[in-house]
Amino acid sequence: MSSRSKRESRGSARGKRESESRSSSGRVKRERDRERELEAASSRGSPVRVKREAEPASAREAPAPAYPVVRVKREREADEDSEPEREVRAKNGRVDSEDRRSRHCPYLDTINRSVLDFDFEKLCSISLSHINAYACLVCGKYFQGRGLKSHAYIHSVQFSHHVFLNLHTLKFYCLPDNYEIIDSSLEDITALSNVPPLRNYFLEEDNYKTIKRPPGDIMFLLVQRFGELMRKLWNPRNFKAHVSPHEMLQAVVLCSKKTFQITKQGDGVDFLSWFLNALHSALGGTKKKKKTIVTDVFQGSMRIFTKKLPHPDLPAEEKEQLLHNDEYQETMVESTFMYLTLDLPTAPLYKDEKEQLIIPQVPLFNILAKFNGITEKEYKTYKENFLKRFQLTKLPPYLIFCIKRFTKNNFFVEKNPTIVNFPITNVDLREYLSEEVQAVHKNTTYDLIANIVHDGKPSEGSYRIHVLHHGTGKWYELQDLQVTDILPQMITLSEAYIQIWKCRDNDETNQQGA
Repeated sequence: MSSRSKRESRGSARGKRESESRSSSGRVKRERDRERELEAASSRGSPVRVKREAEPASAREAPAPAYPVVRVKREREADEDSEPEREVRAKNGRVDSEDRRSRHCPYLDTINRSVLDFDFEKLCSISLSHINAYACLVCGKYFQGRGLKSHAYIHSVQFSHHVFLNLHTLKFYCLPDNYEIIDSSLEDITALSNVPPLRNYFLEEDNYKTIKRPPGDIMFLLVQRFGELMRKLWNPRNFKAHVSPHEMLQAVVLCSKKTFQITKQGDGVDFLSWFLNALHSALGGTKKKKKTIVTDVFQGSMRIFTKKLPHPDLPAEEKEQLLHNDEYQETMVESTFMYLTLDLPTAPLYKDEKEQLIIPQVPLFNILAKFNGITEKEYKTYKENFLKRFQLTKLPPYLIFCIKRFTKNNFFVEKNPTIVNFPITNVDLREYLSEEVQAVHKNTTYDLIANIVHDGKPSEGSYRIHVLHHGTGKWYELQDLQVTDILPQMITLSEAYIQIWKCRDNDETNQQGA
């Protein structure tokens, strides 16, 4: 090879090395310029989008330099920074500046609390995904993710809505700058019945969050949604005057396998029975041994005496012989209950002199006689007839009465309009307990705290609820979103369907006596 060729070859190699060096230096310079621009935007507290310069092909193909390069933290799809990124930012002195931004976000005054509603399913309004759902605190809509090209990020850029809440972790973020907001004024946004023990249990999520359920079990969703509803209802910092049970109702539809639906009115007693038993089961309770907060509050026990009756069409002599058989002797079993069913007398079919139906009335203690251990009632099945009598052996702290107003047959549902006359307070149930357990029950006096009323026809009626405010002693009537005062005397004139009674403790009994 000639000396001229060698010089040209050496010159070409030198030029290539200089070109690669310039490309690497240029790329490092651009990275540093972007870093300084991002830090300047952070100090101003305003979202500035850094324009990415087009890199020449030689720069993209050049190998990475051997010396360390300052890393620019870009938004990612992940919700949390990784530990290496935190370490890099710490080395470069960026933690303090980000902490200042977190505690002095300039966009907090753009939050519109009047449009916020966290009672609906946590779904992105665009992708309909549950994953990484964020709520825009300016318009109230839900979006997915907060990284580049995510729906929340794009929404923040297009509409200049900057404050978002992660609906799972309940952390606040500013987009598109993507830093966490730390401010005590936001605590009211991270929000969260009339039976205090049950309410208090579900107000503390730690009481039930460690309960283990089988894989794929959906029933625990009912527990979670009921707990969330309780925390919303009793949140002292609630900034809304109402709370929607939408998510709770969705869980009911799912867990009941559409037995109860949002768009169709169901029977109150059927729902109450299913709900209490479903809660008990989802909390890990069993029928006999393992108890839960549900059974601690509502479960009592009774003795059921059963006697089989001969067929009514048999001759009298044959009936007399059968009654001496063991099969027709009275048996007794111990049973638990969540509520007591009170039977109404048959409604009259005749009319008064003004051609109007007479609405009968019955005292509460008359229909409670079913549980005195003496009164017998006949129960008929398809093949056999039985006589049964009931006697209470344990009274729960909160006693539920279900007044049987509806009779179902193959053709229609008939409603009994009989009015039950009951006192609001001071109902003593000691006489309905067996003698050997009366001494165990120190307090057997109950006061009414809730009354559910059914108005109208069986298939077209509506429900009203009367609740006692424990703090003031006043009664309120609730129907849908309407809440009004009501006199206690008016409650007794309603067609009561479900009632909740609270057992007095020693202090309340002493105060009443005084």
